[in-house]
Amino acid sequence: MGKRIVVNAGLIETRLAVQTGNLLTELYVEREGRRSIVSNIYKGVVTNVLPGMQAAFVDIGLHKDAFLYAGDYTENLGEDDRDLGREGDEDTDLDVVESEPRRDPSMSIEEMLHKGQEILVQVSKESLGTKGARVTSFVSLPGRSIVYMPQARHIGVSRRIRDDDERERLRSIVKGLRPPAGGFIVRTVAEGKGEEELTADIQFLSRLWSQIQDRFGAARAPSLIHEEMDLTFRVVRDLFSAEVDEFLVDNRETYDKCVAYASSLVPQLAPRLKLYESDTPIFEATGIEKEIDKALRRRVWLKSGGYIVIDHTEALVAIDVNTGKYVGKRDFEETVLKINLEAVTEAVRQIRLRDLGGIIIIDFIDMERPEHRDQVFKALMRVLTDDKARTHVLEISELGLVEMTRKRVRQSLRSLFCQPCPTCKGSGVVRSDATLAAEIFRKIQAGGREENGQEVVIRVHPEMARYLEADQRDGLERLRALTGRKITIQAVPTHEREQYELK
Repeated sequence: MGKRIVVNAGLIETRLAVQTGNLLTELYVEREGRRSIVSNIYKGVVTNVLPGMQAAFVDIGLHKDAFLYAGDYTENLGEDDRDLGREGDEDTDLDVVESEPRRDPSMSIEEMLHKGQEILVQVSKESLGTKGARVTSFVSLPGRSIVYMPQARHIGVSRRIRDDDERERLRSIVKGLRPPAGGFIVRTVAEGKGEEELTADIQFLSRLWSQIQDRFGAARAPSLIHEEMDLTFRVVRDLFSAEVDEFLVDNRETYDKCVAYASSLVPQLAPRLKLYESDTPIFEATGIEKEIDKALRRRVWLKSGGYIVIDHTEALVAIDVNTGKYVGKRDFEETVLKINLEAVTEAVRQIRLRDLGGIIIIDFIDMERPEHRDQVFKALMRVLTDDKARTHVLEISELGLVEMTRKRVRQSLRSLFCQPCPTCKGSGVVRSDATLAAEIFRKIQAGGREENGQEVVIRVHPEMARYLEADQRDGLERLRALTGRKITIQAVPTHEREQYELK
C-alpha cells in the first residue's frame, strides 16, 4: 500500500493522519474554537517599536501582540520591484506560509514603523508558549498549483519536481501568461499540468489579493482581513495528490465537504474518497491510535532491538540513539552502522510526526570509520527530502553528533496533547521518599524547640504515609524520644506527592 489519508471528525476536534504504508508520518489536529491562525491576514496596529531588537509588536486582535522582525516588513502593499531570490523553492505544507526568508532590511525598524501605525500582516508562526504569534508583511497566498507572493517578482518551481525539462516547461508557462505583478512558486502537484490549470489558479489568487487590499482600506484595525480555510479544505488542496491511494473519512458531513472540495480542485482524484462506516473507530482500525500513543513517549523502539530517546529542553530537542537489545553478529562497527541507519529513518519520522522545531541534536552511536559516518549522513539527508518543513543540517561530527534546525510553525504534538505534570511541574522527577522524610524530621526537630504542644500530626500523601510507617518506623521512634511528643501519621488522598503539613 502507498499513501493514505485518514480523517477522524469528532465532536470537538478533527484529526487528520497521513500514512505511508502502515506507518504514520504526519498528524494534524484542529479543535473546535481553536483553529490555526497560520496564514491568516490581519490589519494590525503597531503597539511598540524595539530598536535594540530591530523588531516591533503588533496588535492583531489576539490576546497577545504579534512579533514582527524588521526583515519581515515591507511598506509596499502592492508589488515590490526587488528580486527576492527564491532559489531553493519549496512546496507549501498544510500550515506553512511560504513567505520570503527574513532579509537584512535596508532601513532600521524605527525608520519604517512607528507606534500607532496600521499595517497589513500575515501570521507565519503560531503563538508558542509565552510568545505571541510571529507575523510578516510579505504575504503568501497558496492555491492548488501555484503560490502567489504579491511583494516578490521571482518565478520558482518546487524543488520536489526534479526533472529539469519539466521545471523549465512550467516556469515558461507562468512567464508566458503575463501574470499580474508579484512572484509565483509552481507547486509539486502542478507537475504535468498545462496552461489552463495554471491560468485558473493565477487568476483566482490575483482576484483574492485585490479583495484583501480593498478590505484593508475599509477595515478598522485591529481586524481579521482574510482567514485560511478549515483543515478539510487544506488537506484536499495541499495533500491530496496522485500519490494518495485512499482518502478515508469517518463522518458523513465531513465526507460530503471533502467530496465537494475534491470535485472542484482535483476531480480526477475524487473517486478515491471513501466514507468509513465500520463500528470500530477509524484510528483504531488503521493502527493510527497506537502510533499516536507511541509518539507521546520518550523512548521509541527500533525493529532491530535498539531504541531512540527524545528529550525536550528549553533550548533544543535531543535525540539519543542506543543499541538496546541488539548485539549484532560479528563486527561491532557493522552493528553500530546498522542501528544508526535504522535510527535515521525513525528519528526523522518522529521529528515530522511530533512536529519538532528549532534546534535538534541527534546523538548517533560513535562510529570509528569515516565512511560509516558519511553513509549515515547521506541517509539522513535523503530521508529529510520528504519533510516539507525547511531544515538546515550540519555534517556529522567525529563524536557522532548531528546539529540541525527545523522551521517551527505550529505547536508540537507534545504541547498540543499534553500539559506539564502538576506534581513535578514538568521536570519529570519528584523528590524521593527518603529526601522528604528527612526534610519532615528536620522541621519537627526545629519546631520542637520553638512551639508548645503534646502531639505532632504529619499530614501527607498516602504513599508517603505508608513509607513513614513502614520504612521509617525506627526513625519515628527516635524522633518521638528526642522531641518528647506523640507523632501521628495521617494519609490525605487529596495531597500531591510532595505535599505535606505539620500540625
